[in-house]
Amino acid sequence: MAGCGEDLKLLGMWASPFVVRVQIALRLKGLSYEYMEEDLQNKRELLLRSNPAHGGKVPVLIHNGKPVCESSVILRYIDEAFSGAGPSLLPADDPYGRAVALFWAVFIDDTLLKAPSQALRVATGEEKEEGRKKAAAAMETLEGVLRDSEAKFFSGRDCPGLVDVMLGGLLGSMRASEEMGRLQTFDSTTTPLLAAWAELFCTLDAVAPVMPRVERLVEYAEAMQQPRTAVSRTTS
Repeated sequence: MAGCGEDLKLLGMWASPFVVRVQIALRLKGLSYEYMEEDLQNKRELLLRSNPAHGGKVPVLIHNGKPVCESSVILRYIDEAFSGAGPSLLPADDPYGRAVALFWAVFIDDTLLKAPSQALRVATGEEKEEGRKKAAAAMETLEGVLRDSEAKFFSGRDCPGLVDVMLGGLLGSMRASEEMGRLQTFDSTTTPLLAAWAELFCTLDAVAPVMPRVERLVEYAEAMQQPRTAVSRTTS
């Protein structure tokens, strides 16, 4: 594996889609790394020291003792710091292609990621429905991108890139939300290209071992909600 002589540590938490993103990127690059599972209720000093700006959030990649934070930043760092290892996540000699990929990567986090969060977390039914509509609209937009091939999604005939990893890391969490009946995500009828892409992406050797099982994510989400439900009942 590439990365010999490099000290790479990834501080993460198994259910975090942002951590999954980084694991996928590291594996696509063929890089050896030490994964350190964090208890976010009892964060170790290394995590707090490595990401003080955000109170010890994961993921954090530590490369030769130097921490890099935020999943989207980490992905670009991996691509640049290990440019000679594995496939490039961003096209090296195509400035416009890089700009297109970066645009859709930002879209995924700013639009696709925030809309499901609204559907899942807000209190009123009207706000949740608005979040579902925004999520559906974002999925339809990405379906159009796939149809036009502008962002060059992984097709099985090439290598996954930044947009694939950004969206692919969310697949487990999105499917768990769908399983819990809160959100419609990859629908073979309304977004057939995205549905086919998701199935193909999850079969990759770099993806399958680090993608959390949907049933485990559902159990985790339900367990996390129980204290909040109890609090809301006592304060309503």
